[in-house]
Amino acid sequence: MYKRSIIITGGAGFIGSHVMRLFTNKYPHYRIICVDKLTYAGSLENIADLDGKDNFLFAQVDICDYESIFALMKEYRVDGIIHLAAESHVDNSIKDPFLFARTNVMGTLTLLEAARRYWESLPEKYDGKLFYHISTDEVYGALPMNHPEGITPPFSTKASSIDSHLAYGDTFFYETTRYSPHSPYSASKASSDHFVRAYHDTYGIPVVITNCSNNYGPAQYPEKLIPLFIKNIIDRKPLPVYGKGENVRDWLYVEDHARAIDIVFHQGRIARTYNIGGFNEWKNIDLIKLLISKVDKALGRAENEDMDLISFVTDRPGHDMRYAIDSSRIQKELGWEPSLSFEEGLEKTVNWYIDYYNKKDNI
Repeated sequence: MYKRSIIITGGAGFIGSHVMRLFTNKYPHYRIICVDKLTYAGSLENIADLDGKDNFLFAQVDICDYESIFALMKEYRVDGIIHLAAESHVDNSIKDPFLFARTNVMGTLTLLEAARRYWESLPEKYDGKLFYHISTDEVYGALPMNHPEGITPPFSTKASSIDSHLAYGDTFFYETTRYSPHSPYSASKASSDHFVRAYHDTYGIPVVITNCSNNYGPAQYPEKLIPLFIKNIIDRKPLPVYGKGENVRDWLYVEDHARAIDIVFHQGRIARTYNIGGFNEWKNIDLIKLLISKVDKALGRAENEDMDLISFVTDRPGHDMRYAIDSSRIQKELGWEPSLSFEEGLEKTVNWYIDYYNKKDNI
């Protein structure tokens, strides 16, 4: 009945739910299986609109549960895995590194081994199969800040040339950049990346890896900077900023990321790594000021009324100064690029959260 059968791990989470929605709606001839443990950051509410679709299936399974993963693959003849499930909050990894090693390293290894053993049992073996692992730019470590003053934001136009977005330094993260993780989170993701490549080199399992920059957009759990600060601005609560707020991040709108995942899954070269970034370098403090401006405007408050909510707190250990991704490989080889400027994406995100909390308050 179905042309393909695909497991998407972490499909009830932030990025995963957007990928689930895209694949389930775009490919009715695919069976799309959401595998999610439903930890604090995953919610069936994120994929409630998919309930009842013929090609959608949900399985509440821990990715570390080998027997359950293998049984799912065998029952539904899974030929593709898009692996998004992960513990991802750096602060939490500092508090509980064992949890991150278990989920991100052992969970990935469990999926790899289940896929290997199931696919090797088939007559066609690895033909037509793919293990797609989604990782992070944080595995690369930190980039130097050669231009600390940067380019005055906002960058209001759609990114079309990566060379025009060297805002704070002279280089980017490339697919060939040496790994140098500085937090338990990034170390766990780096380890999982290495396992994925090792399974290709050792067993021949078809794999592809993407390393993405910071995602933002609707339905992100409010522990990350953008959703947390939107909620705090709405409620007029303090906005705690690490250090002086000078750390730089590259921001990627989640729906643009989901489109990239779709393209890589269907067109990416086996054993290839692709970096996915938004061409949007922003200092944290500039981003927070922009957030305040947009939330205040959306709520009908005076311009910059809530700037006094900003408070500076002690920086966290191992806090990398700058991330910036070179996405030219995926742009040149597969034709992907961001569809929105950062300001456009941020405005959509702010409006979504305001509507979401208004609905919650009126229930």
